[in-house]
Amino acid sequence: MSAVAQTSKPSQSLLNDKWDVVISNTLVKTGLGFGCGVVASVLFFKRRAFPVWLGVGFGAGRGYAEGDAIFRNSDAGIRSVKA
Repeated sequence: MSAVAQTSKPSQSLLNDKWDVVISNTLVKTGLGFGCGVVASVLFFKRRAFPVWLGVGFGAGRGYAEGDAIFRNSDAGIRSVKA
């Protein structure tokens, strides 16, 4: 087997690596948005629910946007993924 065949990954493996990064990134950003929403709700908004939902929405939206950029192989202000 040649050295080129050993170092290259099949496209399915690359796609799986990208999905792993996108899903974990989205979960982390959504969790951070949830946490910030809870803190804002408790400190500033008398324990209302809208800051929590707003934080979750911002986190999920940012995770989606970064995932889209990862799949498009774009450098839109995000970290690069070596998948």
